[in-house]
Amino acid sequence: MLKFIVLFFAAFAVFSPLFLIGIRKYTGRRAKRALGANIASFFAFLVLASVVGIGGSASAAGTPEAAAAAGGIAEGLKYVGAALAVGLSGIGGGIAVASSASAALGAISENDKAFGKALIFVGLAEGVALYGLIVALLLLFV
Repeated sequence: MLKFIVLFFAAFAVFSPLFLIGIRKYTGRRAKRALGANIASFFAFLVLASVVGIGGSASAAGTPEAAAAAGGIAEGLKYVGAALAVGLSGIGGGIAVASSASAALGAISENDKAFGKALIFVGLAEGVALYGLIVALLLLFV
């Protein structure tokens, strides 16, 4: 029964922003509530899945199945951490590139000699996403 509740909550967490975006069409409000609801439901689902996973493995302590289940939750959280590292660094890199590239294009349009400096700043902004990928690879393989 608990698995069905977790499955229902996961489906709700995935589709709740879509409902809020649909409401936005009729009310004209911004999508900040949809983004906040998506982030809140993701972390709530992550906590719930962790608690259910830990509770399931603690019920049969001392058995080989319990050791495998404990390794399973650790393995799963490792993948969640790697996904968060890549996803959030990708979002941050995208935001950084968006602002630095638009400023670089404005500077290049005024002065052609600023191309080299502008390219360096855009490259530094892209480095944020690469650092997130490196952290994810370290989480997965070390």
